[in-house]
Amino acid sequence: MAKNKKSALSENEGVSVSETTSDEAISKIKAKRKLQRTTKDLVDAILQGNITALSQAITLVESKHPKHTEQAHAIIKACLPHANQSVRIGITGVPGVGKSTFIEAFGTYLTSIGKKVAVLAVDPSSSLTKGSILGDKTRMEDLVKNNNAYIRPSASGDSLGGVARKTRESIILCEAAGFDTIIIETVGVGQSETAVHSMVDFFLLLKLAGAGDELQGIKRGIIEMADAIAINKADGDNLKAVKLAKVEFNRALHLYPEKATGWQPKVTMCSAINNKGIDDIYHIIKDYLEITVANNYFYSKRQEQNKFWLIQTIENRLKADFFNNENIKSELKKQLELIETNQTTPFAAAEYLLGLG
Repeated sequence: MAKNKKSALSENEGVSVSETTSDEAISKIKAKRKLQRTTKDLVDAILQGNITALSQAITLVESKHPKHTEQAHAIIKACLPHANQSVRIGITGVPGVGKSTFIEAFGTYLTSIGKKVAVLAVDPSSSLTKGSILGDKTRMEDLVKNNNAYIRPSASGDSLGGVARKTRESIILCEAAGFDTIIIETVGVGQSETAVHSMVDFFLLLKLAGAGDELQGIKRGIIEMADAIAINKADGDNLKAVKLAKVEFNRALHLYPEKATGWQPKVTMCSAINNKGIDDIYHIIKDYLEITVANNYFYSKRQEQNKFWLIQTIENRLKADFFNNENIKSELKKQLELIETNQTTPFAAAEYLLGLG
């Protein structure tokens, strides 16, 4: 049966250009691409669940071009009254833990029980070339073909905390488009996934057994933020090691003081590749939501997150305005040259430039 399954990565036999295109057709396509949809058109289409419009709006939101900023703000403002109706789940783990495979299995399960799932996958950007592979869709080849799922890869850029610069705004747009479950896959760089915790309702940490990081559960850090730990790859010869790791993590979690949520973080096992234990994780999330909604923590946490993102937005705007200032650009170049020739220090140059701003 597996042999008959067609991979999304398969390559079809090509056709010659002359058979499918003409100069007239190419001109029409180029002209259509140049046409910009109005803010109202995009918002109306998003509210109707149009995936193309949703992708275009997220592109505008992520753009650093000044011309796109105003339209992006208008779109978010129009979509905001239709947002906040979803469950937001953050998923993180070190590279190689199987985040993409897990999300495909988890997302497929969610759609099978009637959920509409949006996956915002964040890929690390190169510090040298500034590029990003954005290959999450190729690793979720079944979910990407699911009509009730939407996968949007984004580059982390210079953002810290494992998420992209505009992930929070993308969440709002996805919610307005009718997605009731938003999954945020972080970069997965270890214990710095802090920003994602400030934009999700439930934080799931994927772990591996036998990777030498079981004792990390004793340290305060990312594990302290986790609402559940799922030890992945619980299959084959690895099953025994996974069971032992589960015991270790359970012991470690009991060292932490009780959370304000009234929730005791759970440890579970799963095998994403064999689709085992996925439903257990869903029921853990469901139990968490029932408890936090009942004690009102769910809503108070979202209010705190809104305050946090107000401050973050102000900081980001101030930073952008500072570096986009033409006078600053000119003086910054001069100060960099002075630093290179040891005529000033980075601290003195910074004080000078901030005084100009």
